[in-house]
Order: sequence, then structure tokens, then C-alpha cells
Amino acid sequence: MIAPSVLYALDVERYATTARSLAGGPARTGIELADDMGFFDFGTIFFLIAAVVIFFQLRNVLGRRTGSERPPFDPYAASRTREQEAAQKSENVVSLPRKRAPGEPAVDAYADIDAFAKPDTDLNKGLRTIKDADPAFEPKGFVDGAKMAYEMIVMAYADGDRKTLKNLLSREVFDGFVAAIGEREAKSEKIQSSFVGIDKADIVAAEMKGGEAHITLRIVSELISATRDKAGAVIDGDPETVAEVKDVWTFARDTRSRDPNWKLVATEEED
Repeated sequence: MIAPSVLYALDVERYATTARSLAGGPARTGIELADDMGFFDFGTIFFLIAAVVIFFQLRNVLGRRTGSERPPFDPYAASRTREQEAAQKSENVVSLPRKRAPGEPAVDAYADIDAFAKPDTDLNKGLRTIKDADPAFEPKGFVDGAKMAYEMIVMAYADGDRKTLKNLLSREVFDGFVAAIGEREAKSEKIQSSFVGIDKADIVAAEMKGGEAHITLRIVSELISATRDKAGAVIDGDPETVAEVKDVWTFARDTRSRDPNWKLVATEEED
């Protein structure tokens, strides 16, 4: 009796031979056809099935992009957002004056004045009236500014610098300085000056005249100064000697004005 597997092989061979003949080519046996189909062995089919299974598993786990996914997490984005929000809040905050806590001593508005001038003296009282009119006034800061102005005025006068003088002098004092400069220039005279420094600058008087504050200083400075004529000969002073100069100058400022600058309103040379 012939086994079923043998009958199946014979049938395959017969059908393949018949198909080949109908196609016009030489007939091939079932064994030859089986050899050509060798790439469909069991191992290849197994790996193909495994690849398909893995593909579908990954697809289920990872999913597909739909356009509505959450953006990647940025660990720095949150901190940047918090900083921006804090900045916006700070811009909208208006600082209010700090209230004095219960039991906290009040700030003495005249402390800097009392440290500068002895309390209950005329000078102290005068400085206090200026402080009342101008809360930003500080006597020490004023003296420092007056010393710089003094040097600028002295050198501008020697150089005939009218522009600088105009910004530092009152109209009356400016006119007097300009007249003296013009007279000197008419004679072709020149002042040769070297500013050495200021030894002392003390406030000797302070008062309010209406809305205008007036402060008088006694200034002791050292200066090398000589006036030369048209020919260059020295007609006043000494170009080689440091001379001590003592001046009493008064500066004024309108406390009602936004202009913080003081101007020289009076000069007096002390013997």
C-alpha cells in the first residue's frame, strides 16, 4: 500500500509538469519545484512571524502621533516662568513708606545738623530753618560742593571763562566778574594761576530770606597767582610763591525751585 505522503508528492509533481507544459517551457519535476521554494523553510517563516508580532507590540506600547501630544518636559521652563511672574508682580508693586513700629524712636531730622553745629546756637538754628524748607539739605554735603565750586570759580576768573562763571554766579556777581575780566583784557593783561588747595572751609552763617536759603562760608585756600602785563612782566603777585588767601563767600539757592544748584551771591576778601 502506498503512503499518503508519497501520493501527495506524485500529485504535486504531476501538476507542476502539466503547468510547465502548458506555459510552453520544459516540464519540471515536483522535486525541482520544491528546491526553488527552499527559502520558505521553517526558520524563515518563524522569524517573519516574530518580526510582525514585535512590530504590533511596539505600536501598542508607543502609540502613534496624533498632533495633540504634550510637549517634551523642560526642567528649566518652570523656573523661568516663576521668575517672569515674580518680575511682573514686582513691577506692579508700589512701595509705601514704612510705618514706625510701636516703641521705635522717631528719626531725628536734625541729627546731621546737630552733629555739624552746636545745638541752640544761631548757626544751628539757621541751618534748621533751611532743613525745614529743604528736607534734602545736608550741611556736610553742602560744604563739599561749595569747595568744588570755589576752585572752579577762582580758576574760571583767572582764565576769563565767562561760560563757567555764568552757571555758578548770581547775575550781580557775574556782572562784576565779567567787568573785571573785560578791563583786564582791554589792557592785554593775563593772570597766571595755579590752585594748590583748600585748607579750611567753615560755615559761619545760615538763614532763610523768604524762600531763598543763604549760607556764608569762610574759606582759607592756597594759590599761586601772578598778573602779567602785555610785555609779560609781573605787575601783581608772585609766580613762584604759594600765597594764603582768605575769602568769605555767600551762596544762595531758591528752595522752591527744582534746580538743586547753589550760586555765589556775595564775595568778601578777609584781611
